[in-house]
Amino acid sequence: MIYIEEAILDHPRVQAICERYKETQQIICRHYGEIFNRNKQNFRFQKKNPALILAHKQNKLVLPAPDEYSIGGGLNYYFSHMLNCIYDCRYCFLQGMYRSAFYVLFVNYEDFFSQINKTINEQPERQVYFFSGYDCDSLALEPVTGFADSFLPLFREHKNSVIELRTKSVQIRNLLRQPAFDQCVIAYSLSPDNIADTLELKAPGLDKRLKAISQLQQRGWNIGLRFDPVIYQTEFKAVYRQFFQKVFSTVDADQVHSVSLGTFRMPADFFQKMQKLYPQEKLFAAPLTKQQKQIAYHPDIDKALMTFCQQEILQYIPKKKYFPCQ
Repeated sequence: MIYIEEAILDHPRVQAICERYKETQQIICRHYGEIFNRNKQNFRFQKKNPALILAHKQNKLVLPAPDEYSIGGGLNYYFSHMLNCIYDCRYCFLQGMYRSAFYVLFVNYEDFFSQINKTINEQPERQVYFFSGYDCDSLALEPVTGFADSFLPLFREHKNSVIELRTKSVQIRNLLRQPAFDQCVIAYSLSPDNIADTLELKAPGLDKRLKAISQLQQRGWNIGLRFDPVIYQTEFKAVYRQFFQKVFSTVDADQVHSVSLGTFRMPADFFQKMQKLYPQEKLFAAPLTKQQKQIAYHPDIDKALMTFCQQEILQYIPKKKYFPCQ
C-alpha cells in the first residue's frame, strides 16, 4: 500500500514510484502525519507488511548531529530523506522512537539540496560533515528512491564537504557505475555472524556486506567501519577477536577512512517501548542499567567491552582513524 500526500501527486518522483508499483493500492492523504503519527498502532505487526508513505518535508531538513556522530569533523550535521528502515534489527532505536513501522520517503530532494548548500556556504573555510542513515538505511531502498544518485553530485561540487552514507545494504550497483570521490564515505555497520544472524533480521549477512565493501574499495570508494552496537555475551572476547580478524582479513585497512566503536545504549523511554514489543527478547534481559535517562550496560561491562574491542581494532588501524562513541 502506498499513501501519497495530496500536494505532491504531480511530483516527478511520486509519479515514477507510482508507475513502478502501479498494481499497488494508492491512498491519498493530506499530511503524512495522519498515517504515521496516529495513536494505537502496532509497530511489530506493521513491520511484517509495511506501507510506503510519500511525503514533503517542510522544515528541519538539516540538523546538528548528535555529539557521538563524528569522524573527525568539527561541523557535523545530519539529514533524513526517509524515516524507518526495511531491516528489522532488534537493537534499533527506531522501534521505540516511532509509532509506526511504515516507511516515509520525503521526495522533495531539491529542498534538501538548498539547505545543504546553505549550510556549506555559511562555513566556506571549514570542512562540513553530513550524515545520512540516522533515521533509515542510506542505500537499502536505492532502486526505488534514487537517493545516492541524486545527492552525491551535490557533494562532488563542494570540496569542503563530506557525506557519510550509513548502511548495511549491498545495493551498490549504482555506486560501482560511477567514479568514487574523496568527499563520500560509505560507512558499513558490521556485527559478528551470530549477532547479525539473530538480531539483524532481514539485513544482508556479514559475508555479503564484506563482499560489498571489497568491491567498493576496489573502485576507490572511501569505506567507514561502524562497530556499533557492540553486544555483550559471555564469550565476547573470543567472538569479537575472531570477528575483527575476519573483517580485516577482507577489508583493506590502509584504505579505511574511519572506524567507530560503541556499545549498546538506548534512551530509556525508547527501551521501555521496545521491551513491550518484544518481551521475550534476550537482548533486553542483559546486565543493563539506567544512567541519566539512558539504558546501557553496567559501567564495568561497558568498560570491558570498549577496552577489549579498542585494543583489537588498534592492531589493524592507526589511532587517528579511530572514533569511539562514548
